[in-house]
Amino acid sequence: MTHKPTLAVVGATGAVGRVMLQILSQHADIWGEIRLLASPRAAGTTLSVRGEDVPVVALSEEALEGVDVALFDVPDEVAAQWAPVAVAKGAVVVDNSAAFRMDPEVPLVVPEVNPHCVRVRARGIVSSPNCTTLSMIVALGALHAEFGLTELVVSSYQAASGAGQAGIDTLRAQLSLLAGEPDAGTAPGGVRRAVGDDLGPFPAPLALNVVPWVGSVRDGGWSSEELKVREESRKILGLPELRVTATCVRVPVISTHSASVHARFESEVTVERANEILATAPGVVLFDNPAAGDFPTPADVVGTDPTWVGRVRRSMDDPQALELFVCGDNLRKGSALNAVQIGELIASELATG
Repeated sequence: MTHKPTLAVVGATGAVGRVMLQILSQHADIWGEIRLLASPRAAGTTLSVRGEDVPVVALSEEALEGVDVALFDVPDEVAAQWAPVAVAKGAVVVDNSAAFRMDPEVPLVVPEVNPHCVRVRARGIVSSPNCTTLSMIVALGALHAEFGLTELVVSSYQAASGAGQAGIDTLRAQLSLLAGEPDAGTAPGGVRRAVGDDLGPFPAPLALNVVPWVGSVRDGGWSSEELKVREESRKILGLPELRVTATCVRVPVISTHSASVHARFESEVTVERANEILATAPGVVLFDNPAAGDFPTPADVVGTDPTWVGRVRRSMDDPQALELFVCGDNLRKGSALNAVQIGELIASELATG
């Protein structure tokens, strides 16, 4: 009988960790024991996975004994400390944080785009990209394989849940406050006065607003999130010189990131061929008939796994460029699903030796 690998979900009680457990319960049952690990304050609770109630235990060296694959969804500093410990105990780590993404010895993997990279892991760690990159890279990877990507200009429209549970709670609280303000949003400062000083993880009110800043300050006026889109796209596609410009914007949506994408290629492109590629690409849904009101929106895409693509047009001034609009649930493909898919690749590798 084939040995089923032991899986640990580290950070199981967080928003993404809970989605991981849903996905593990929905996918083929390839795992043996599934251990749920979290911070000491979350230990002792019970979560359901595969129809069973499983106790959550505190992350420790002892809890990692005998684990074959560990899915980490924890803050960067926790991953930096504990992922090497898990590797030393014999596990392959799939890390959802930014701690190792740009380490040249750690592959950055999207299974639909570069699954072969999962086997080359000098440090025993495989990284999963940022949710913004993941909202578009599956579609772009398919187009790149056909046309050869040379330049990418992206404007993101990022959901509150990208800032964690605090982001969701802040947006819901602000919407509640503004619901009783019929004139909110009609005069300068009105929204700010209504929501008060508690902006949560955002630098400005998010309800009835868009906030053109995600992440922390970097050189030249760029944000850390914008640089992640640039650096991660280059690494995943194997294009270290790819020209990438991103502007990241937070919008009043609970879950599901969107992006407006200008993609330039090596040669002339046609919408017809691009649509053929997108319609048949794994993990992509082409939903594009504006005359009928068919295009992806977060309200329709939330809770689904694929990258949804619409508004596919050839640039009016450049026959080598395409314009498209993409949506992807940032808690599913943008976080939990991609990590689970990587874990499943590793599990199949372990099973075949």
